[in-house]
Amino acid sequence: MCQKFAKHPNYAHNSAISYNHKYANMMKMKPLITAISIAIVSASVSAVAAPADTTRTLPVRKADSMPSIAKKVSLDVQESRSSSIDARTTVQPTTNQANKAKPADRMTQLIDSKQEAEANSAAVSADNMTVEELSLKDVQSDSTDDISEGQAVAAPSTSTADSANDPAIKSIEDIDGKKHTTLNLSNYAKQVNGATWTPNMKVNSAMTIKMQALLDWNHASPGAIDGGWGMNSKKALINFQTMKGLPATGKMDQKTWDALNKNIPANKPVLVTYTITEDDVNTNFANMPAGSEAKSKMKGLYYQDIKEMFGERFHMDVRYLDKLNKNKQYKAGETITVLNTRAPLKQRINRVVANKADKTLYAYNDDKLVATYPTTIGSDATPSPQGSFKIINKVKMPWYKATVGKGADKKIHMLPPGPNSPVGVVWMGLSKPSYGIHGSPKPEGISRQASAGCVRLTNWDVLEVYANIENGATVELK
Repeated sequence: MCQKFAKHPNYAHNSAISYNHKYANMMKMKPLITAISIAIVSASVSAVAAPADTTRTLPVRKADSMPSIAKKVSLDVQESRSSSIDARTTVQPTTNQANKAKPADRMTQLIDSKQEAEANSAAVSADNMTVEELSLKDVQSDSTDDISEGQAVAAPSTSTADSANDPAIKSIEDIDGKKHTTLNLSNYAKQVNGATWTPNMKVNSAMTIKMQALLDWNHASPGAIDGGWGMNSKKALINFQTMKGLPATGKMDQKTWDALNKNIPANKPVLVTYTITEDDVNTNFANMPAGSEAKSKMKGLYYQDIKEMFGERFHMDVRYLDKLNKNKQYKAGETITVLNTRAPLKQRINRVVANKADKTLYAYNDDKLVATYPTTIGSDATPSPQGSFKIINKVKMPWYKATVGKGADKKIHMLPPGPNSPVGVVWMGLSKPSYGIHGSPKPEGISRQASAGCVRLTNWDVLEVYANIENGATVELK
């Protein structure tokens, strides 16, 4: 049943002489005002210009298109996301454009206006796609998905692979204890690590990233971290306040800031450096072919490239990872800047509530809310069943039985496991046949995609749930 869809100045009147005097002065000032206006407009256009990008697409929804829980949020943070252009298109600058001095990028301006000329900072531009354009993008991106229905299954009896030690699982869970440092961090990364919230502070990218990281560390997951204060980040802040018994306003205040930092080491850096290993480079990667039949012939539905792998390992939007590491070749021995991810959740989970209206999965230890995750739950065409169910099985690296077509044209294909499986790296089946909680091959799309009735999380979030939830745990679908 579960399959990959993407549905988804007050004037006082004085004497005539005084009025004429003022009018003359105003006419003298008009050229200056016009010049300032032109400068402001030019700067605004420059700030939102979308550079060419050949990576994943993640448009930003506006407040009027967000679910009701997101509309409660009034934190005045710019929803900056990296631009998106079809992966097959690369726009090269003309000779005249290339010879022009580059303007200060948007991210640097947000961090510190005194550093506007810094050449090596990463750029973040606004992405202003409408909901209709977003939905069309989703449909187009999954246009090659020929699955009409399907179901996750355990590995075939002929398979001897140890799914718990699969490289994709090890990469996300960091089983090998990969080390991070704070050596050779950029000025931007240092700004992020030293950011401290204060009342009435100006919006800046450094504070946005730090807030996203703090939410991640406190297990109020914002999904893929990208430097933009979007729907999932807003929900995460509301959820964190709920977890801590604070007014769930979605506004940052001193009590919320203190609670976010309470159990976090004062010197824990948000951005760190990581040295790429030979094992990283030698991981199996493969481009995903179109259609289930072609996918069924693959050895595994692997990461498509090393950036996609690092994005999931470090809980980052791939485009933000790339913008932090411009001009990097992603070769063994090279040092890149990444997010310092959360410590493992060590809380028993015996009940979860998946709320479609909130697009959130709430994890409980009895009546205590211990973690929250952004999620995709069903769609208008294939809604999730409502009611209370049980977790009856848990499978890492599941195979996927894909059904293509109907009636006499129906064909069955067995898709091998991998992070790009329609159900990601984990399947937790419910007592309602064919329904479950599972991962996703598109972490950036969580909360805006649609599923075929199941509960979809990022691969790293679903692994955290898997590690703590009990067989027999209650799953409430609302």
